[in-house]
Amino acid sequence: MNIARSSCLVLGAILVTQRPVDAANGKEPGPSVADVQAQTKAPERKVAGNVITSARDPKARIELPRSVRYVGADRWVLYDIADCELHAFVEVDGNNNVQRRYWVQFEGYLPTRPELKHQYDSVRHTKIGGIDFYVDTWVTPGDAKDEPGSDSQHIKALIRAKGYKLPAAMMSVRLVHLLDEQKRKELMIIYSEDAATTGFSAADLREGGKAYDRWPAIAEGLIERAESRISLVCCGQ
Repeated sequence: MNIARSSCLVLGAILVTQRPVDAANGKEPGPSVADVQAQTKAPERKVAGNVITSARDPKARIELPRSVRYVGADRWVLYDIADCELHAFVEVDGNNNVQRRYWVQFEGYLPTRPELKHQYDSVRHTKIGGIDFYVDTWVTPGDAKDEPGSDSQHIKALIRAKGYKLPAAMMSVRLVHLLDEQKRKELMIIYSEDAATTGFSAADLREGGKAYDRWPAIAEGLIERAESRISLVCCGQ
C-alpha cells in the first residue's frame, strides 16, 4: 500500500481520520487488541541471502539477484488499519550509493476494519511466477516529502540506518498481487533504480518536464528489468 501510488489509501486516510469517539467520556478509544498484537509481532518471513521465504499470505519463495544486500525488515500497523511487513534490499556502488532498491511488502487489513479493501486501477498487468500483478511506474525526487508513518518513510529509514545513500531521484515500478477475492491482502514488490542513468532529472521525466515524452520508453525498460530480476515461486495462499 504505497501512499503515493495507491487509490485505496485515499479511502483509508478518510476512514482513519473519522475514528469513533467514546460517548461516555468524549475521547477516542485506545488501540484494539488486534492493533496491539500486530504492533508487537516480529517479521514472519525468513530471509537467507537474496531469498525471502513466506509461509503464508502468500506461501511463496521470492528470489532476487545474488548481488543484493539485505538491509533488514520492519513490521508495524500502517495508518492504524493494516498489518504491514516490509523487507528491503539494495545494490550499491563502492561508496554505498544505492543503485537499485528492492522493496518487498506483505500487507493485510486488520480484522477490526472489515469494511476496507485494496483498490487498484492500473490498466497494465504482468505475470511473475504465474500469478497476476498490477503494474505502475513513476519517478520521484530524493527530497520528496513522505507521509508521516508511511511505508516509504519506513523503508528510507531502514536504508539510511545502514549507512546507504539514496540517489537524487529514483524511478520505480510497483507490482501488486491481491491474494483473495475480498482484496484485503496483498503482496507488493517495488523495484527502483537511480534515475541518473537516464541522463534526466525527476522533474525532466515527470509530466510537464522537458523529457516527459521519453518516459514511456524508459518505463518500459524499467518494467522489463524488474521482471528479469525478480523470481517468484508461489505455492498457494
